[in-house]
Amino acid sequence: MNTSANHLHRLIKPLSLFLGVLMFMFGFLKFFQPFHGWFEIQIQQSHLPHESILAGKLGEMATGCLFLLPWFRGSLFAKYREPLLLLACLSLVVQMCVAIYVHLQPGVPAGVLPLGIKAPVIPAVVLLLALLAGFAVWKERRAEKQ
Repeated sequence: MNTSANHLHRLIKPLSLFLGVLMFMFGFLKFFQPFHGWFEIQIQQSHLPHESILAGKLGEMATGCLFLLPWFRGSLFAKYREPLLLLACLSLVVQMCVAIYVHLQPGVPAGVLPLGIKAPVIPAVVLLLALLAGFAVWKERRAEKQ
């Protein structure tokens, strides 16, 4: 394995664990105030369907689980690590694209966004991390098949 591939390989576990905890926590917190209220305002002011509220919460928690499951020792999911992580990355990319869309809506006040920042800084950073994780897993998967 060359040096850049080795660096990417070493990134996969910590990055996927970080993204897993982050996304599960984000989804879970949205069931409680004040996050629940903020999230409802974000969805309503973005003109997304009302069903997006529950779907967003559960989707974030499911994505977090997809990132975490392959790392449990003795897990049935360990042998499907790469496909699960790629699915988690794809799901996270879609979620962060929606989050960027929400941030850019003029009707969504900064006060209901993470850290009160109107610019989509947090979703953009998480999107980049998801792309990096997905690329690292994809490269590792290709290297194993050769």
